Amino acid sequence: MTVRAAGVVAAGSLLAACGATVSGHPVASRNPVTAVQTDGGLAKLLPDASQFPSSYTAIALPPDSAGEAAADLEGMLPGATVDPAACAPAAPTAGPVVSVGTDDNTRSTLTVELIRTDKKLSSVRDQLQQCGTVRIGHAGTTATVTTKMDPAPPANADDTLALNRTVESARGGAGLTRSMQTLLGQIGDVRVSVTYMTFGDGKPDTGALDALFTTALRKVRKG
Repeated sequence: MTVRAAGVVAAGSLLAACGATVSGHPVASRNPVTAVQTDGGLAKLLPDASQFPSSYTAIALPPDSAGEAAADLEGMLPGATVDPAACAPAAPTAGPVVSVGTDDNTRSTLTVELIRTDKKLSSVRDQLQQCGTVRIGHAGTTATVTTKMDPAPPANADDTLALNRTVESARGGAGLTRSMQTLLGQIGDVRVSVTYMTFGDGKPDTGALDALFTTALRKVRKG
């Protein structure tokens, strides 16, 4: 995979998951394109490519791709409909800024996303308690996003959260199911999200995920 491919794999994966034409059900509310609010200081807080685990080739995404990738990590393409409507993610006050690292051997990615937000991380926890299963519709296709919370990781942050998420198209099949494990932490108004993503039932690279999460939080803490 080329470096360019590494940068777009996160943003394009739901397109793969929803690539078949299926008969779906009406859904409640349209999810707008994730808007990227410029914040040069936020971009400087992203880990450098050299700070990713050695098996991951990393690049920082341009702003438009960063917005698409952030929506994809929620399991929701820009312009998709979300049912229940209350499960659509809240818009940040600035960002997102995103870096993606790709391991060619395992077809997996590690993605760091930073946003500024006026909401506490507990608001995400409260929302997820009502949004364990969400149905997504886009261009006549449907997918189901299933999210479960894991024990929060110990970290040097104001608050932390862990979750695992699957995105499965109505067509089904291991090659069309994405599995994600995400660690989130908040320091002041900066929210850090680090996600390991793979296709099918591959084991997550928890060591790399934990290490990159610690690195990302440390860089935000230092400012």
